[in-house]
Amino acid sequence: MGPLDVAYARSRFPAFADPDLRDWAHFENAGGSYVCRQVIDRLTGFYRRTKVQPDHPFPLSQAATEAMEHSYRRMAGWMGVGVDEIHFGPSTSQNTYVLARAFRSMWREGDEIVASTQDHEANAGVWRRLEATGIVVREWRVDPEKGTLDLADLDKLITGRTRLVAFPHASNVVAAINPVTEVVARAAEVGAKVVVDGVSYAPHGLPDIGGSGVDVYLFSAYKTWGPHQGVMFVRRELAERLGNEGHYFVADEPRFKLVPAGQDHAQIAACAGVIDYVDDLYAHHGGPPATPVERGRAVHDMFRAHETRLLDRLLRCLSGRDDVRVAGPTDATRRAPTVSIVPLRRPVADVAESLVRRRMMVGVGDFYAPRLLDEMRIPTKPGVLRMSFIHYTTEDEIDRLIDALDFALG
Repeated sequence: MGPLDVAYARSRFPAFADPDLRDWAHFENAGGSYVCRQVIDRLTGFYRRTKVQPDHPFPLSQAATEAMEHSYRRMAGWMGVGVDEIHFGPSTSQNTYVLARAFRSMWREGDEIVASTQDHEANAGVWRRLEATGIVVREWRVDPEKGTLDLADLDKLITGRTRLVAFPHASNVVAAINPVTEVVARAAEVGAKVVVDGVSYAPHGLPDIGGSGVDVYLFSAYKTWGPHQGVMFVRRELAERLGNEGHYFVADEPRFKLVPAGQDHAQIAACAGVIDYVDDLYAHHGGPPATPVERGRAVHDMFRAHETRLLDRLLRCLSGRDDVRVAGPTDATRRAPTVSIVPLRRPVADVAESLVRRRMMVGVGDFYAPRLLDEMRIPTKPGVLRMSFIHYTTEDEIDRLIDALDFALG
């Protein structure tokens, strides 16, 4: 489809026309992206026209129901899964918490989980809490220098009692892209399930989950240009076996048994706008007639090409310096465009403050990944300076960031 038309993509985000944001470069996308116009229109439209309880027989309620069901269908279509395999919850952290409780009912004392130390705490702490109930947690540790995971280490951890392998598609700190299909294959040899935290990968192009073989995949819509919702894929056969975490009378309804907090009707309806946006991009770039999954792959690849090119420029600048440590691979093809650094000659806070003065939106902290920083021998306080971007970032913004970093690092 050719290179990404970044100007067209940015025209779909009202934030870029906001005078208060003029000249600011958004480099904290890993914490939350701007919201596209299509999502905003669907969200405000729901509140203006259909803010009633769904699932009742009167027309306005039926319209509300259909607006929500449309999101389930659209999301499932792009990710190559069944409509009944998509679950919307208040956040990924909440979804994983409920999921861990639901899994526990399937296991016996002494059963084992392999959990990586590369994860955000949402996909780390929930599994480790099960140790108190008799589950054995085996740590898939990162390389202390690079922060990366090695499949050879995983091979030593998986046993006949392994019931689950949990790891991120890409870390929210080191950003290394992990080999999902290879992990799935290894887990399948012993009948173990695989849970993938996709929060830090999905913003760079919604993945073809149906083709990955995973049992559970989670991501956050507010990091993929949408509302503050957690999106969770759970394979149908697995969902039917998981314990009920909802009301007793919904035990046979997977959509409700895994979301005990209830549904945010308007935000679920707004999630269809995420797919409206990427479909809009596909059409604008001249994509031929194709299935939703094929369109998803094409847009993913277009995003990836643009982001990798910009990421390579930033990493080349940083890897050539002796006054900064880059967390994770310095090969742009092996990671997502989230770059965390540890300045070696200046305090992290001072470097961040300098960048903010130059209108760079950046973050500082452990980013809910203290286990990872501990493994890498990086103090959790103050943590790392994180710069993250997605497809709507421009070459000019990368150049400005590089210049600002050069000044800030001194």
